[in-house]
Amino acid sequence: MTMNPVVHFEMPYEDQARMKRFYETAFGWKANVLGPEMGDYVVVMTSEHGATGPKEPGRIDGGFFKKSKDTQTPSIVIAVDDIHEAMKKVTETGGTVLDGSTGNGEPDEIPGVGLYAGIIDTEGNRVSLLQPTPRMSAHPE
Repeated sequence: MTMNPVVHFEMPYEDQARMKRFYETAFGWKANVLGPEMGDYVVVMTSEHGATGPKEPGRIDGGFFKKSKDTQTPSIVIAVDDIHEAMKKVTETGGTVLDGSTGNGEPDEIPGVGLYAGIIDTEGNRVSLLQPTPRMSAHPE
C-alpha cells in the first residue's frame, strides 16, 4: 500500500489581520489572502520556495480559515493519488466524508491546487484529503 504524506496544515482564525501579523512577525511566514470568493482563506508559505514549491524536501506550507462553530480545530491535509478512492476507503474503514461546498458528496475543486475533501477519522479528528493538480517541473527532462 502506498503511504500518503502530510502535505499541508490548516488552522482556524478569528481575526484575519491579527493572525496574519502574528505569523508573519513571529515566524517570518509569508501570507497570501485569497479573498471572499475563496472563503477568506489565507495561504501561508513557511519556507523558501522554488518554482514547484518548498525548496527543501519535507517542508510543508499551510493555510488559515475563518473559525466557525463547525470548524474550530486545526487539521492536516494528506495527499492522495485518487481522491474518490480515498473517500471510499475512509467510509469503508469507519470514517466519515464531510459534504463539500457543493453539498453533493463530491470533492471541492481548488483551482490550480487540486481536489479537496474533508473527513472525520474514527477518533473524531478532522482531516483533509487533497488530490493535487500535477505541476510542471521547473527542470523538464
